[in-house]
Parts: sequence; structure tokens; C-alpha cells
Amino acid sequence: MEGEVIDLLRGEAARAYPAECCGILLGRDEHITAAVPARNVHPAPQTHFEIDPQALIDAHRTARQGGPQVVGYYHSHPEGPPRPSATDRAQAAHDGMVWAIICADAIGWWHDTPDGFAALPYRAIPA
Repeated sequence: MEGEVIDLLRGEAARAYPAECCGILLGRDEHITAAVPARNVHPAPQTHFEIDPQALIDAHRTARQGGPQVVGYYHSHPEGPPRPSATDRAQAAHDGMVWAIICADAIGWWHDTPDGFAALPYRAIPA
């Protein structure tokens, strides 16, 4: 993963606090090259997130036109740990996407599998 992505995620979480930030992770295969912030359109953004549907449409359209692929999503837990909450687990699509969950002092990386979330190791690649 590009080191700049980690910096962006931390910055987005700080900017959105006390609400949850959210967005889309882009790249190829398991290499995350970019993160695209999206508006959190959930009516209770302090405790939930919903990525703006237009941001998802735009990201998938760009991918179909040869741009970076949508490889996952990110959101923050302003007052919680960097692991999937009960709500995250209930709303997950189990579609193989990567989830990054940001808290005050860490980022948890998760693979959304048909059997539930599995923790992912990661390595930052200097730009």
C-alpha cells in the first residue's frame, strides 16, 4: 500500500471527528494505491457510515474505463477500536473487499470474506 494512503486516512478521520469518515480504496489486486474520500450520507454519522452512492458510481465508472479498480472501503470509528463493529459485520457484503477501519491511534485492515472479516497484514510502500 502506498504510504500516502495511510496519511490520507488518518487525516480524513481527524477532519471528520466526531463523525465517521468514509471513502473508497483503489488499486490493483492487493496493492492499494489511492483512497478517495466520500461524503458520509448516513443520518447518524457519529455512529454509522454510508458512502455517498454517487462516489461509488463514479469510482466504478472510472474503473470500467481503465482506471484503478475499487478494492475496498474505509471508515473511522471515532470512539471505538479499529475492528469491525456488530453493525459493520451485519452490513458487510462478504464480497472479498478490503476494509480499513481507522481509530485515534491505529488503522485495522480487514478482508470481507464469505465467512466474515479476517485481519489483513499490510506493508506501507514509500512514495
